[in-house]
Amino acid sequence: MRKMIIALLAVGGLAAQPTLAQDAEKLFQSKACAACHAKAMKMVGPALQDVAKKYAGQDDAVAILVKSIQEGSKGKWGQIPMPPNNVTDEEATALAEWVLKQG
Repeated sequence: MRKMIIALLAVGGLAAQPTLAQDAEKLFQSKACAACHAKAMKMVGPALQDVAKKYAGQDDAVAILVKSIQEGSKGKWGQIPMPPNNVTDEEATALAEWVLKQG
């Protein structure tokens, strides 16, 4: 019985991860991201397509974007700084992975 419960919890945990990734666009809209970024055009911040192109093929792209999302950044895209965002590690990772798919 214990093994069955552990297996069910593991499957449930795996099932929850894709949901967050699938809902990354909704997460993008619900956080402050959409106030400064759009998919295809530069606003206050760069277009998501441009971010995806800049980091395409980099092994550490997700980690770089997660850090920028959580801690903010300045000087990467001009003089206007990106403020830190109040997101969990999981949310930041889902957002970073989604942004990288916009290219």
